[in-house]
Amino acid sequence: MLPLRKEAIKWSPELAYAVGLISTDGCLYNDGRHIDFTSKDVQLLKTFKKCLGLRNKIGFKSSGFSKKKYPHIQFGDIVFYKWLLKLGLTPHKNKTIGKLKIPNKYFFDFLRGSFDGDGSCYSYWDTRWKSSFMFYISFNSASKLHIDWLRKKIRRFIRVRGHITQNGNKNERQLKYAKKESKRIIQKMYYKENLPYLGRKYKKIIKILKIDLQETDSRASAGTGRQLGLRLQGEFSREGSSPSSPTIWARSPALSCKNLQKFGGVN
Repeated sequence: MLPLRKEAIKWSPELAYAVGLISTDGCLYNDGRHIDFTSKDVQLLKTFKKCLGLRNKIGFKSSGFSKKKYPHIQFGDIVFYKWLLKLGLTPHKNKTIGKLKIPNKYFFDFLRGSFDGDGSCYSYWDTRWKSSFMFYISFNSASKLHIDWLRKKIRRFIRVRGHITQNGNKNERQLKYAKKESKRIIQKMYYKENLPYLGRKYKKIIKILKIDLQETDSRASAGTGRQLGLRLQGEFSREGSSPSSPTIWARSPALSCKNLQKFGGVN
């Protein structure tokens, strides 16, 4: 347990990212003190610890539906707990979470945390059309209020609409964005170097964007003889092995800032 905080809690990209993780895979206990964050990705747990300056050890716990144990971190901080309540987070938040009081300046850090916690990205070739490569990113929640809020906030900032779907048993909603809109969101989430993020999902995004670029180049070459070439700069992140390892931060994305604009569909 952390000692009682004496200083005010100040927003930062790291804190906003951690709040995004808590809003998806986190849990506030009913005791008014303890907070838990569970993830199958140990790298994500280490990044979460670094964002909040935690010294607590990563442990394992069983889920309520199986005997399988998952990595998690639990810590006690009354001041931070009350601060999270003021943001709009509550115990048993899965279906009740709604709007959160996230400063505009840090919204896309929060969104990146939400994406790394419970979002997804996927791609496929649309067989209805020749050389049609499709991809989507999505944000998931069991709360309609929260999904609606996310959609409105994202649309307000970058003018993309997205669409909302439900899974078969209607327990979860997905806010999805297709290719062109996804690129704009990706640019905003990975907007500068040295940001915390989950390397596994970032690598998947890079792979998808490279395939899309190759498909775009192939169509352009066949149709007009023009090449739209792009050289990705930077390197993939490597997952850190200890809380003190700088690679936990997964060196900043090559697709950020100017480089991402070359993928097209980004202003």
